[in-house]
Amino acid sequence: MKDTPVPAPGAGPRRPGAAALTALGLGAAPLSPADASPHSFPDGGSWRTEVPSVEGPEALGVVLKESARLDVPVHRVSQGSGVWMLSDAEITEMVEGCAERDIELCLFTGPRGTWDTGASVRTDSGGAGLRSRGHDALAGCVEDALRATGLGVKCLLVADEGVLWTLHRLRGQGVLPADTTFKVSALIGPVNPASYAVFEQLGADSINIPSDLTLAQFTEIRRVSRAPMDLYIEAPDDLGGFVRMYEVAELIRRGAPLYLKFGLSRAPGIYPYGQHLRELALATAKERVRRGRLALDLLARHGADGDMAALGTRLPGPLNRFEISS
Repeated sequence: MKDTPVPAPGAGPRRPGAAALTALGLGAAPLSPADASPHSFPDGGSWRTEVPSVEGPEALGVVLKESARLDVPVHRVSQGSGVWMLSDAEITEMVEGCAERDIELCLFTGPRGTWDTGASVRTDSGGAGLRSRGHDALAGCVEDALRATGLGVKCLLVADEGVLWTLHRLRGQGVLPADTTFKVSALIGPVNPASYAVFEQLGADSINIPSDLTLAQFTEIRRVSRAPMDLYIEAPDDLGGFVRMYEVAELIRRGAPLYLKFGLSRAPGIYPYGQHLRELALATAKERVRRGRLALDLLARHGADGDMAALGTRLPGPLNRFEISS
């Protein structure tokens, strides 16, 4: 069997099937240098990795074991059920487990949308979506943030613009540690350059965009913002179930700095997680790591596996913010 061709040094990523299609007169137009993102993480890396839906210490243990076995580099793990669904002991165990491997741990903040008494989110229009309704929901998110950071968590997931701005202001006042990072959830991910830039200004350190944006729309966003993107290479079914494996190299080229999120389609939801979902949570955590290995193998075959940010890095670099008044 012939080896898969890899681009010559400096030639850039190999496009899938390029040589064979060109020989048949079906070659695609050359990629434009103008489409490439001019941005990167602080160390010059273009991409990092994230394993989502890691709902507790046991699931984290599976991810750590599988990522070592399959040699999958992990920069960040994130949880979707929320800080309130974990005990102090469980949070501490996750913080310590991630610290041993120099992996960033990100936990979701507070009550939101479908876990509320509001009915509008269940209508055909979706109402206010997954945002936090009322003062009490906002307060719950703040309480979660204070508790989690007090236990050593460095990254918080948010699904509401007001929550984001409030936590950013608390970070600026020193109520939350200065090195806390805020990750905008895919549940409210922006879909145009202006809204993406607003999330950056409100305090976001990485922003999960929907997995159905076109390549051109990635480039449009990068013309106005350098805030890191989070992107499900494979999206859960409730976020569309999109699988964009073959586009990974081009998504990095246009979207850098970019977190590659190894989600899982065709899998039942596990939020909010409890022991009644244990076997499913552990099995899907293991499979997400395998999906990551498949994505990294594909990048390698296309000669696009270079420029990964160093393991252990987590900060986004300088970003544009709205002024915080005193």
